[in-house]
Amino acid sequence: MTDLSRLLRPRSIAVLGSGWAANVIEQCQRMGFDGPVWPVHPTRDQIAGVRCYPSLANLPGAPDATFIGVNRHATVDVVAELASMGAGGAICFASGWRETGDGDLQDRLVARAGKMPILGPNCYGVINYLDGALLWPDQHGGRRVARGVALISQSSNIVINLTMQARGLPIAYVACLGNAAQVGLAQLARALLADERVTALGLYIEGLGDAAGFATVAEAARAAGKGIVAIKSGKTAAAQTAAASHTASLAGGGAASSAYLRQIGVAEVNTPAELLETLKILHLHGPGLGTRLCAVACSGGEAGLVADMAAPLGLAFPPPDPAQAGHLADTLGPLVTIANPLDYQTFIWGDGPRTTEVFSTMLAGYDAGLFIIDPPRPDRCDPASFAPALDAIVAAARATGKPAFPVASLPENFDEDRAIALMDQGIAPLMGLETALAAVRAAQVTAGRAGWRNWTPIARTGPLTLLDEATAKARLAAAGVAVPRGIAAQTIQSLTAAAQDLTPPLALKGLGFAHKTEAGAVRLHLATIKGQAEMPGAVGYLAEEMVTGAIVELLLGARRNPVYGATLTLGFGGVAAEVLADTVTLVLPVTAADIADGLRRLTLWPLLDGYRGRPRADVGAVIRTALALQDMLATDRMLEEIEINPLMVGADFAVAADAVIWKDTP
Repeated sequence: MTDLSRLLRPRSIAVLGSGWAANVIEQCQRMGFDGPVWPVHPTRDQIAGVRCYPSLANLPGAPDATFIGVNRHATVDVVAELASMGAGGAICFASGWRETGDGDLQDRLVARAGKMPILGPNCYGVINYLDGALLWPDQHGGRRVARGVALISQSSNIVINLTMQARGLPIAYVACLGNAAQVGLAQLARALLADERVTALGLYIEGLGDAAGFATVAEAARAAGKGIVAIKSGKTAAAQTAAASHTASLAGGGAASSAYLRQIGVAEVNTPAELLETLKILHLHGPGLGTRLCAVACSGGEAGLVADMAAPLGLAFPPPDPAQAGHLADTLGPLVTIANPLDYQTFIWGDGPRTTEVFSTMLAGYDAGLFIIDPPRPDRCDPASFAPALDAIVAAARATGKPAFPVASLPENFDEDRAIALMDQGIAPLMGLETALAAVRAAQVTAGRAGWRNWTPIARTGPLTLLDEATAKARLAAAGVAVPRGIAAQTIQSLTAAAQDLTPPLALKGLGFAHKTEAGAVRLHLATIKGQAEMPGAVGYLAEEMVTGAIVELLLGARRNPVYGATLTLGFGGVAAEVLADTVTLVLPVTAADIADGLRRLTLWPLLDGYRGRPRADVGAVIRTALALQDMLATDRMLEEIEINPLMVGADFAVAADAVIWKDTP
């Protein structure tokens, strides 16, 4: 495996390219890098006041890290020379490689690098705030720190913006991947997390090359007590991809990537602000924040707002236990209603000891607490009166050993100096109520299943072929999936006689359609097939006994995925599947417990679980059906997608009433 230690933590730096070199030198000087920085230029005597060397061969030694700010063709030659002299690694800044269609030049670059690590090409660089080493040609907003989080981004602009944060988050590393021609996300993440001074990892990712490799990294990070949080972009583009099945349309839009991140224990957020606030939590408290939360405010409006905004996120605020409630009532008096979220009103405002007592008592009964507090702006107001409440939050955290989060309803209501001071005391101030709640929810992500790895993706070898429903159901039946009793024939006339032994009500379906309902190729509740008209476009016909006694109609779909191997989609189905859009996607392989958990996450799960006295559906049969689909994909590499819609589920059965199978053509 390529060693990135010299590139990420260099003791010597070389820079090429006059304009870019000057920027890199200035950034290293400002950050206090104590090693040599060697500009290389064939005609310049100095750059940014630092002596130039005419060539790499003239350097005092092989540099640990090199920023290459020359054109793409020259970059290839520079990389070759660096590799031959034993350099530690390089940042390839130039653009114009595979991203613009020149894949051959990029391949030559990688070949010339050999075992020497390179980031990029088309890469902005790396910032090491721990050691003051900046292979970075632009401004940034960071500062020297002794420990902190690492940021990896596939967008240089976004990560530059993140460094400009004024939220008190200590950033240890910033690294861009560029085209990731040689060093990918998993390898870079592993190298950064290996630094004991790195506490957590934040990601902005557009694509994920080595999913199984990154799952290994995530598992190791969790074991080391280091959390990972990611923004995954590109969901809209995925959602716009033309889909030939209900599964494809419902499981698009990032469902697979979100499922993958969840299954490996990586938190996912939607905005840069949420990323930063979640990283604060992970930095101080590690991954796996507890789910029992309390919220404390001195305003009924704030307490109500917390409850309302938390509900859609699934955050729980259980009531205090009787002992807690009694102690709180004794401290706060009879006019305060004891609840969670708690409005402690202003009777104790400014009373540090009583405020500490209330905050500590409340926090002790929960996994973590949110304390709503908006200090007045110091330029126009005097925030001194808020000091006892802020001090009480710190004291409560120390007394209980529980995470206590001061939460400002607006992000600008915590200034940077105050935020840094609180972080230095082990307290993560969260800025913006909505963002804070999302960050807390993200930090609650559970660990992935030990040893879980996604399947290796299988590339298509030819165009996809649609199996007709009769053939698809025969495949399902052979795999142990229950299907209706039925007869297939080429024409309705020949079907009429064959279907006489079927028990009405009957369903008549035209074969050869991916979506039969839309094509008018489904007729239900028939007493007989006799006299039915032909269906235009049908290549054959299927008559079946209709499934009766169903409690719900579900959709089950298993399909290959070019990044994550294969996915399983569970949801409510029938003709209104897209309207309901109530689905959960899992990345294969899964267990029966994984499927059961996925079903419970459906919004309409109560309909399966005996809602309002209805009979309970046979969830066990649903799980066995889903596992059968998984087995089919696992044993037949040519199967591309299997969809059952609807799966008719009763109290003691689950029957595939309709099925679609797409198969690769060799």
